[in-house]
Amino acid sequence: MKLTHHEQTPHPEHPFAEYIRILGKGKKGSRPLTQDEAYQAMKMILAEEVLPIQLGAFLMLMRVKEETPEELAGFAQAAQESFNLAGHSVTVDLDWSSYAGKRRHLPWFLLSALLLAENGIKVFMHGSEGHTAGRIYTQDVLKFLNLQPADSIAEAVQQIEQHNFSYLSLEHFCPKLHEIIELRPLLGLRSPVHTLVRLLNPFNADYSIQGIFHPGYRPVHQQAAALLNQPHMAVLKGEGGETERNPDMDCLVQSVHNGQLSDENWPALFTHRHVKPELLDPQELALIWQGSIEDQFAEGSIIGTAAIALKLLGKADTQQQAHELATAYWKGRDKQKFASP
Repeated sequence: MKLTHHEQTPHPEHPFAEYIRILGKGKKGSRPLTQDEAYQAMKMILAEEVLPIQLGAFLMLMRVKEETPEELAGFAQAAQESFNLAGHSVTVDLDWSSYAGKRRHLPWFLLSALLLAENGIKVFMHGSEGHTAGRIYTQDVLKFLNLQPADSIAEAVQQIEQHNFSYLSLEHFCPKLHEIIELRPLLGLRSPVHTLVRLLNPFNADYSIQGIFHPGYRPVHQQAAALLNQPHMAVLKGEGGETERNPDMDCLVQSVHNGQLSDENWPALFTHRHVKPELLDPQELALIWQGSIEDQFAEGSIIGTAAIALKLLGKADTQQQAHELATAYWKGRDKQKFASP
């Protein structure tokens, strides 16, 4: 006997549909995910248990409503569990995320990180490149300093042990999240993953520093770090969205120290605004380090960014002490370090 159209057995609901429904059930019926729901949803995404149409719907519903600290913490928790770090242990002092790319200025923050590394601080930088046209990404400029990005967790460990610094692209430690970031040209919008990746801290460093572009995301990062029990973290509105202090402007840094949230304003280092360069030449990174050329904005940015990191790391008690220490590091740097071979 044949079933009529109305009597046919309905398809069972896909387990991921629940999370889309929570987010998309209209103005009155929808709500944010709890931290546990966000964790379960991201776990399914990373395990490839979600259909492409579901992923697209989920990402855009999240994008429209914007992520809560609880959602970000749940996503980050699932991602951290997915990293295969077995047998790869290294102590990282400072986790530094670099995902935005630079458009108006060169990535001077890279020299800040290398300055810390030269002074015994182990810095792990992670990022993703090429997802937005017209920007310069960290991975693209390393070669101008005769540095190689790591291409695996194992190589990153080796570089950190040898040089106190390593840059590793997201695709080498969480390919699924990298794949989602690459959807930007298809979706026309950034997704919550652009926010999430800044919180990943793959080596579980006690200290992490992040830059954002939209000031509204600063407290979200701060609160998510507290939910993740990140011991020490700082987030700032960075130049171009990278973790870089613009020395021409006041810089609000929002931190977490052992569960305590705090906000601190770092005043501008200059009374006037510098004109942005017409062309960005990555070779200037090495030339500035070597002292072959001088650039007041670049030096202010390098020292200013390093100072924020040093205060976060507890190497200085006050802004003035941090700035003096960063300046001393810069003046005492090995100028031959990044000379052409």
